[in-house]
Amino acid sequence: MRNPLLLTVVLASALTTHTIAFADKTYGPGVTDTEIKLGQTMPYSGPVSANSALGKAMLAYFAKVNDDGGVNGRKLRLLSLDDAFSPPKTVEQTRKLIEDDNVLLMFGTLGTATNLSVQKYLNARQVPQLFIVTGNPKLANPAHFPWTMPLHYSYDFEASVYAKYLLQTKPNATIAILYQNDDFGKSLVASFKRTLGERTATMVIAEASYEIADPKVDQQVISLQASGADTLVNFSTVKAAAQAIRKIYDIGWKPLHIIGYPASSIEQTLRPAGFEKAVGLVSTAFMKDVHDPALVNDRDVRDYRAWFKKYYPDGNIDDQVNAQGYLTGQALVHVLKQCGDDLSRENVKQKASHLDGVQLPLLLPGIKLVTSPTEYFPIRQLQLVRFDGSRWVPFGELAGQ
Repeated sequence: MRNPLLLTVVLASALTTHTIAFADKTYGPGVTDTEIKLGQTMPYSGPVSANSALGKAMLAYFAKVNDDGGVNGRKLRLLSLDDAFSPPKTVEQTRKLIEDDNVLLMFGTLGTATNLSVQKYLNARQVPQLFIVTGNPKLANPAHFPWTMPLHYSYDFEASVYAKYLLQTKPNATIAILYQNDDFGKSLVASFKRTLGERTATMVIAEASYEIADPKVDQQVISLQASGADTLVNFSTVKAAAQAIRKIYDIGWKPLHIIGYPASSIEQTLRPAGFEKAVGLVSTAFMKDVHDPALVNDRDVRDYRAWFKKYYPDGNIDDQVNAQGYLTGQALVHVLKQCGDDLSRENVKQKASHLDGVQLPLLLPGIKLVTSPTEYFPIRQLQLVRFDGSRWVPFGELAGQ
């Protein structure tokens, strides 16, 4: 079997971008009787290259799908190119995939700034920007950008879950906020404060931001500790989150520490920080934790681990980022199967915007994918979880919209 993680770049032989109909079949660019060509950019280099595991897992999942006969008899070909998590590079690579490689759609690209950089371009060309990995509300706006859709929950929703949790369980909290100084971090902070409402002025007593290229966040953590806050809300990505967890422990600060889902990976964040330093962290989840020993006999987790050992042996089987790539690939396969022989871009958008309670194997019980032409965020429930030193333990009821 060929290595499913090989990043393939090919020159498209047909440069046409219009939809072609053959008898009862309707094909968009990149589609034939035997193949569906897909495009993606992913940070295989740069400041968040650890998250490139998402793309590798998607490639490995499609290798399994192809071995099983493909989607309605067509093999999936994902062209996954490095954008280094740099928006200008994302623009360059996306234009290549659309204009030269002639892909049907863009799929699973990671990041808020990267996806924002190509949103207008893809919508102007009516190319699906499908199941992107971000929860920024600007990237789920069907009224203005109907071709852009995440496979995620809204960051506004996640932040509101934390705010409501504090209002209910710690209404007199004094809160410090650490956040990434971009659309990702600012969106979460704005929603968190909006949910606190008039309590923001008395509860939030300190804030500090960092740039994604900053080597450390130690000084931000020290300044937030000096505020006297007893609660830290941390809207960071993995490297900064791991640094913050470690520094908080080392300086003896003991706040209630809430960390956003994008930085909650046990393998990428908590293990580098030190498990003993992460005990008591609070976060959210929407997927089964493939790292959790309590789920060793769960059928869906067993199936995932069997797939992983066969198709992705060089990866980290316990890294939840890989599980998210696997789940995202399953969502796309579901949509493409629903399209049947009408694989036009318009029909892909139509099917993706009409998900009616799709239960994918690794979603937590009770969480299903639901979309409509006016609501593009498909995940509308989250589970609060607390780290016990070895795994994330769910507590409370599902938080839903």
